[in-house]
Amino acid sequence: MPYFNFNDSVNLLTKLTPRRLWNAAKVFSSYQVSKLTGKPVQWGYPVSISFEPTTSCNLRCPECPSGLREFTRPTGMLKKDFFRETIDDVYKELLYLIFYFQGEPFLNPDFLEMVKYAHDKGIYTATSTNAHYLNDEKARKTVESGLDRLIISIDGTTQDVYQSYRVGGKLEKVLEGARNIVKWKKELNSKTPFVFFQFLVVKPNEHQVEDVKKLAREIGVDQVRFKTAQVYDYENDPNQLIPSLDKYSRYKKDKDGNMTIKSGLSNHCWKLWHANVITWDGLVVPCCFDKDAMHQLGNIKMQSFKQVWNNDNYRQFRKELMTSRKNIDICANCSEGLKVWEE
Repeated sequence: MPYFNFNDSVNLLTKLTPRRLWNAAKVFSSYQVSKLTGKPVQWGYPVSISFEPTTSCNLRCPECPSGLREFTRPTGMLKKDFFRETIDDVYKELLYLIFYFQGEPFLNPDFLEMVKYAHDKGIYTATSTNAHYLNDEKARKTVESGLDRLIISIDGTTQDVYQSYRVGGKLEKVLEGARNIVKWKKELNSKTPFVFFQFLVVKPNEHQVEDVKKLAREIGVDQVRFKTAQVYDYENDPNQLIPSLDKYSRYKKDKDGNMTIKSGLSNHCWKLWHANVITWDGLVVPCCFDKDAMHQLGNIKMQSFKQVWNNDNYRQFRKELMTSRKNIDICANCSEGLKVWEE
């Protein structure tokens, strides 16, 4: 299963228009100018946006605020009319749309309708799911929606290991969902969605890295990707999740034996220039590490997205990031710059 997938890459490139390409060039250039000058400069609009379909989830994963039911913000569902209004404002510049932040997207009854709307605007669409709701009918509708990328979280190849992190989950439901998607891709002669198993490597499952590759080949998914796990209290690791395999860990021990994050914290971040996150109720936050939406840069129920993107809050946040990123709480456990190993 190669790192590079030709069909998926070509599909993404077909979404480029002259306007989107020019916007991406402006965004990239402004980021480089910002790094060189040490002062935030922002040209263009996001290349990628994450939109949250819901905060609800059927599982109770131990490092997830949705799974732990520990949000301080309200739980709810993204409304399709609100979603369409936002997309209408940004689709000419937007290349990539991620239907995920917190929660299980397929719990939103209008989810695939929103995917289809974005697809019809020529946007590359992706989502991440625990696959428990991909029955035969839903799998067919998923393929028919035009979804371009489907990430299936599978963090174990046996039920006991899988449920040690995906608490409340059933591995057989995940495998059934994956088989249904593969089946309908073949039946409908569709190259999309590009499907990959995402394996979050933690201590309880690290011995199954080779097993998940074999399982993926048997089912016929396109790729397996191994992701490093974020552990909130990584200094103590109370759930014993940090793997012993160093290359799959975000953390390392320093000379004093204390656990530290590997990536370091440079005073710049590509995410703040090319992407952001919109919660189900319209809050705009910097990135996916702000899971509880504590850094609210705007509200697109009160302003248009483009107004928010260039408002005083955004400019101030970028300025703080470029002067003292280590003092921003959501950056303290950031994995930006760390690899996700792929097979």
